[in-house]
Amino acid sequence: TALKKPHSIPFSKKNEVRPFEDATSLEFWAKKNDASLFVVASNTKKRPNGLTFVRMFDNRVLDMIEMGVEAYVPMSDFKAPGVAPGLRPAIHFASELFDTHPRFMQVKSYFLDFFNGDPMDAVSLSGLELLISISLAPTPPNLNLEDQSSALPLIHIRCYTVKLLASGVRTPRAELVPMGPFLDLALRRHQSPDPDTLVQAMKQPKLKKTDIEKGLGKKRKNMEVDDMGDLRGRIHVKKQNLDKLQLRKMKALKPTMAEAEDEDYDPIAGDGED
Repeated sequence: TALKKPHSIPFSKKNEVRPFEDATSLEFWAKKNDASLFVVASNTKKRPNGLTFVRMFDNRVLDMIEMGVEAYVPMSDFKAPGVAPGLRPAIHFASELFDTHPRFMQVKSYFLDFFNGDPMDAVSLSGLELLISISLAPTPPNLNLEDQSSALPLIHIRCYTVKLLASGVRTPRAELVPMGPFLDLALRRHQSPDPDTLVQAMKQPKLKKTDIEKGLGKKRKNMEVDDMGDLRGRIHVKKQNLDKLQLRKMKALKPTMAEAEDEDYDPIAGDGED
C-alpha cells in the first residue's frame, strides 16, 4: 500500500475472499470503487502467506496470479528516506524468462500495470527517485518452457531509492539505497485471460493522441481527443429562461382560497400546526 499511495485503498475487514473459487465480491468492489487491480492476502494451512494479484476488465476478472511469500523485509527495517507519494518508479526485470516463459510474461505484464510502468526512450535523472528491481533465482538447467507445471524459480522484488552524487562531470553518479520492502515470491496457481477479452482489453487507438490533436486546426478549437483516440466536441448553448418553462401543474400544490387570502401564509412552512 505504501508504494501505491495515494492511488490505493486498503480494506482491513477479514472477509473470506476466494478469487479462484468465486470472484463475485471482487467484481462488486471493482464496480463500486472503479478499481481494475486487486491484491488479496490470505493465509491457510494448505497455502500459507498467499498473495493473489487480480486484474479486472469491464468490472470482470481478466486474469489472476497467486504467489506465496517465502521471505519479507518491511520498509520499517530500512533507514533510507522515503519517496514522494504517487511517484512513478523505474522498473527493471532481470531475467530473460520474463520475455520467454508464459508464466513470467504474465507476471511482467501485471507488475507493469500495477506500478504504472511504461516503456520510455529517455529518463530525467532529477525525476528518478524510485527503482523497483524484479529478478529471478537461479534458473534450473532442466526448465522446460512448454511445461508450466514444472518447478519455477523464486521471484525477488527489491525497492531502492536513487541517490545522485557528484561525479566530477556534468552527469551525476547514481547510487541505489535499499528502501524496502523486499519480497521473495513463489508462483502458485494462475488463471490466464480469455483470448477474446484480452483483445478488447488491449485495444488501442490507431493514431496517437498527439497526432490527432495536431491536425485539428483553428476552426475546430472546441474539439478534443480522449485516450482511446475518439474525437469529442463541446457544444455551447445559449442561456435558457427557465421562468417560461412549462411544467406540469398539480392541484395538490395549489393553495386553498383561505390560504390565498392569508398574506402571512408560507406555502413551504404551512400553517405551523401539527
